[in-house]
Amino acid sequence: MKKKIMAVFGTRPEAIKMAPLLKKLENEKNYELTITVTAQHREMLDQVLNLFALKADYDLDIMQPKQTLNELTARIINKLADVLKKEKPDLLLVHGDTSTTFVSALAAFYQQISVAHVEAGLRTHVKYSPFPEEMNRQLTGVLADLHFAPTKKAAENLLSENIEKDKIYITGNTVIDALFSVVDKNYSFQNPVLKEIDFEKKDVLLLTAHRRENLGEPMENIFRAVRDLTAELPDLEVVFPVHLNPLIRELSKKMLGDNSQIHLIEPLDYLPFVNLMARSKIILTDSGGIQEEAPSLAKPVLVLRDTTERPEALEAGTVIKVGTEYQAIYQQSLKLLKDEAEYKRRAAAVNPYGDGKASERIIKALDYYFAFSQERAADFKG
Repeated sequence: MKKKIMAVFGTRPEAIKMAPLLKKLENEKNYELTITVTAQHREMLDQVLNLFALKADYDLDIMQPKQTLNELTARIINKLADVLKKEKPDLLLVHGDTSTTFVSALAAFYQQISVAHVEAGLRTHVKYSPFPEEMNRQLTGVLADLHFAPTKKAAENLLSENIEKDKIYITGNTVIDALFSVVDKNYSFQNPVLKEIDFEKKDVLLLTAHRRENLGEPMENIFRAVRDLTAELPDLEVVFPVHLNPLIRELSKKMLGDNSQIHLIEPLDYLPFVNLMARSKIILTDSGGIQEEAPSLAKPVLVLRDTTERPEALEAGTVIKVGTEYQAIYQQSLKLLKDEAEYKRRAAAVNPYGDGKASERIIKALDYYFAFSQERAADFKG
């Protein structure tokens, strides 16, 4: 008899990371898949669903203008409760660290539905950094029945929190599965700005910045360092897909808008963004997912945060945590862009996050959990 699995997600990163797993689940004879989206990111989420040909069975459409975390939480838990009562899934599948993730796990718990957490076990162990993601992760971990940890270190975090070992599977990260499916060396950009950049002759620095904790002085430091890099390196081109947050848009226009080497563009869909990463020289980011993706593309990353829940790439050497102080950002970026030996050392580091087979391991773990198989899934050896 088929088991009913409901996947719930709401943001673009969740959709990207869940997509390869859901595409495989759709073709599995043992499972009936239902997809529910909260649409925490409306337009960006829809773009990813279209790219991977995924269709939501339920769209909770929870976003409201200037919505607080309190209001977001209340809307998700109330709307999802009705869907769960109707569908009665055998398992709820959630991903990562968003408010959708934690609140959906809580809603499932209230109806005594099992929860499986994809990308489980990431920790900074700092309550408010990142906010609210760190506590979303920890609270989801308490509620989950199955934990799909991307790395050994993530699994160790869960064990230290007294999660039973037999509930933890080391799978690698599904984001690498997604990445491998869409990177194309012959990809042609449609964005008019990107079309004009000669990636063969120019060094391109890709910048992304959106974290709440980086608003204000930290963001000013980031922008000042990037601006000064262009003054030092006349052949450097900077591409910054500017987040929709009005505060970031206003500050970026004020500090970077009149610089011909810096290209402020609209946020990119996943497909062009991944291919832009593949053609960039280095990446400066406060994003979590990019820290996982870039090593597979042999791109050094400077992390614009004081904490990271992804220490594996730091240890591997492809990621450098520079924080948000001007001098650290400027000097480390300059070193990578001018010191060829240092660049090659960083770019050659092995990706500890996955081999493109995480989705397969997760399905094998589900087969074992539901007794469709007597063989436990082998752990990823990153």
